[in-house]
Amino acid sequence: MKSTTTGERAQFAAIAQLVAEEAGALVSAGFRSRPPVESKGPFDLVTAYDRASEDMLTLRLGSLAPGIPVVGEERGDGSSPMDLRGGLVWYVDPLDGTTNFVHGHPFWSISVGLFDGDEPIAGAVVAPALGLRWSGWVGEPVSVVGRPARPGEARRNGQRCGVSPTTRLEDALVATGFPPVRNVAPANNFHSFMSVKHVVQGVRRCGSAAIDLCMVADGTYDGYWERKLNIWDVAAGCAVVLAARGRVTALDGGVPNYHEGHLAVSNGHLHDALVDAINA
Repeated sequence: MKSTTTGERAQFAAIAQLVAEEAGALVSAGFRSRPPVESKGPFDLVTAYDRASEDMLTLRLGSLAPGIPVVGEERGDGSSPMDLRGGLVWYVDPLDGTTNFVHGHPFWSISVGLFDGDEPIAGAVVAPALGLRWSGWVGEPVSVVGRPARPGEARRNGQRCGVSPTTRLEDALVATGFPPVRNVAPANNFHSFMSVKHVVQGVRRCGSAAIDLCMVADGTYDGYWERKLNIWDVAAGCAVVLAARGRVTALDGGVPNYHEGHLAVSNGHLHDALVDAINA
């Protein structure tokens, strides 16, 4: 498959924002209603709004960008992430932060990201209860060190945005999260949390990876890391980070494996120090 052009990537980002806004309006109807909840596993919840949002996203993406498979957290179009790594693929999280949503906490979002092969190239994240939305597209292929050769464009509420200028980890506000199953180290992230917490100004844990990533992109956070993320959690947010001139790597600082989901993300200026703290 030929490489996508910058114009096509910008158009895909616009499509992602449009459908994320539509799904966000649907899900907002159930916010603070204490909807019925099912459990997919320990501490892993799902509601009818997750499923209805994904059905809408799948239908709309199929209409606006025909021929591109859609992989979602709940159903998608039946495509498997591991079978689709050679071309364009949409990865959607129809309600990132379901636990927050169920409890009436405003940190939840709709995440729609597009990959070309193994790289995020465009995406949008909409957080209706916060009144925030982000979108971005990466101008050229991502280099081996986890930075785009030429970033495209990242926006927050329609305005261009970029990563923070913070250079010292001691001055940084960073974010992280913890997996639903938290009984095994180091996957539970507890040790890294304590290690980083000793160094930085603050660590926030708000419960939506997509929002955390976008807050690195817009300069709210200086860095973010997490383990055991799913690709639909990070597809859109990582595209926005890269478009905003941020950096994404594996937790050891190497090439990121988005399907593995162990990621370190930053403004780029303090990335190596963050990686060292995570692995101390």
